[in-house]
Parts: sequence; structure tokens; C-alpha cells
Amino acid sequence: MRTPGVKLEPVEGGHFLFLCPGCRESHIVRVRSEGSGHGWTWNGDVVKPTFSPSILLTGLETVRDEKGRWTGEWVKDAAGQPVPLVCHSFITDGRIQFLGDCTHALAGQTVDLPDWSDDE
Repeated sequence: MRTPGVKLEPVEGGHFLFLCPGCRESHIVRVRSEGSGHGWTWNGDVVKPTFSPSILLTGLETVRDEKGRWTGEWVKDAAGQPVPLVCHSFITDGRIQFLGDCTHALAGQTVDLPDWSDDE
């Protein structure tokens, strides 16, 4: 059973998963280790995490089934081309600020980071 309020799921290699309410799926960040200039800084808090710098994910919009799982298909535009996805945010004190270049409905908004669930 997970402690209520926990926003992150640790995974191997100094990585953490979080649930993105804009994309309605998990994203991953790698925390910078001592002596390494690669990855994000993290405040060490799993309830009110702060990562720096911003988190930018790009890709393609995915088609999801009724349980939110990817079907293996891409969302396509009127010309039959896959639709680009941009999710650009800052995570500060357990809140996620979506920047204006996001392609999802939460662009320009700041919301609480959802709690991580063992069901994810």
C-alpha cells in the first residue's frame, strides 16, 4: 500500500515516474547524480517534488483504449499524418505548470501533480 500524497515512483538508475494529468500517462525523469551534469536536480521530496530545469517531452499522440492503455495506433490528422505531441512543464512543490507550447488541454495551466498509484 502506497503512502497517501506520494507523487513519484522510483525506478532503477535514479529515475522517477510521475503521472502527467495533461497527457494522462506517466513520464520519466532522471535525477542528476553527484559528479554528473546530466539529468534533473530534485529536492528529494516525493510528496512535494521539485525538478529543475523544465521537463520537455515530444513525440506523437497515441490512441488509448477505455482503460487508458496504448492500442499501438497513433492519432492522425485529416491528412492521415500522426499528430505531434509536446508536453513542456515545470514541477515545483508538487505542482505542475504546463507551458504554452504544450499540445494538450492543460497548456498554460498549473495543477497539483496527481498521487502515484500502485495500479499504474
